[in-house]
Amino acid sequence: IVLALVAGGIGGAVGAYAERHGEVGDVTLPQAPAEKEGKNARAPGSIAGIAERALPGVVTLHVSGGGGEATGTGFVLDERGHILTNNHVIEPAQDGSDSVEVTFHGGRTAKGEVIGTDGGYDLAVVKVTGVSGLKPLPLGNSDSVRVGDPVVAIGAPFDLEETVTSGIISAKERPITAGGEQGSETSYVDALQTDAPINPGNSGGPLVDSQGRVVGINSAIKAADDSSGIPGGDEGGSIGLGFAIPVNQGKRVAEELINDGRATHPVIGVTLDTEFDGDGARVGSQGGGGDPVISGSPADEAGIKRGDVITEVEGDRVHSGEELIVKIRSHRPGDRLSLTLERDGEERTVRLRLGSSADG
Repeated sequence: IVLALVAGGIGGAVGAYAERHGEVGDVTLPQAPAEKEGKNARAPGSIAGIAERALPGVVTLHVSGGGGEATGTGFVLDERGHILTNNHVIEPAQDGSDSVEVTFHGGRTAKGEVIGTDGGYDLAVVKVTGVSGLKPLPLGNSDSVRVGDPVVAIGAPFDLEETVTSGIISAKERPITAGGEQGSETSYVDALQTDAPINPGNSGGPLVDSQGRVVGINSAIKAADDSSGIPGGDEGGSIGLGFAIPVNQGKRVAEELINDGRATHPVIGVTLDTEFDGDGARVGSQGGGGDPVISGSPADEAGIKRGDVITEVEGDRVHSGEELIVKIRSHRPGDRLSLTLERDGEERTVRLRLGSSADG
């Protein structure tokens, strides 16, 4: 009887196993073999191929100082150790007791020195020394970017370094303003818009095209619970509305910060009426003290007067004073521009050569 019970138990267990697995024996699942080196390459234009080429030139920045702490991204400009990032990323380190730690692809770290900042463009240059094997990223031309072009964003969202996301250029020439609170300078950006997911920590990272060339510097997002573009985002996450500084603007500012320690801003030489709520940008304010058109400025030489409402820059409509500043700052000092304005109900066009804030 005992033998019969034992045999019955064994038979039941074997039957149950066979019923569950279909047969007696261990299960081994089929799997593709590991690809040998060389056979694992991805097409250069694929997302993986672009990321493979770009990642060695992207760095993660950890910044601390009297202004608090921040995490952001940057990318290598040259073999001399210059790195471009956003001003708001390194802002905590600008009180003298600074600490900027740069983490490179592969995990190497180095101390970085802030050598130039510009809050008006929200850009900054950090330099590292004694680091070999730097991989500068090639710079593209943001004037060649078209809506619908595929792009890849690289950064450290929420400190998750070397994160790669992809999307397209969803719009161009978006007038974005940010900052101006708690003593920080307001940034004006004629931005590239992308639906590539960007989150806090992506700030300062590269937005690259299908050939791996930088076309923008990721700088701001519009969060679902906020009404304005915010550098690096707030606590909200990506909703597919990210904004990047065009690389042509970034290149000019970076060169000036490296060579001169400061960047110039193009100006026309007027004070705008901040209380004007009509369409366009009005020069001067009613009853304001002083002349809102600076004597000898480009605006003065072009015949612009108090009360004129500037409505277009190079044929592009502007709807506010902030949009006018954004349009002006998308150009270089010395560029010639055509402005359309309204005076006493009549429309007229003037041409001027942009001045520079460095002129005094």
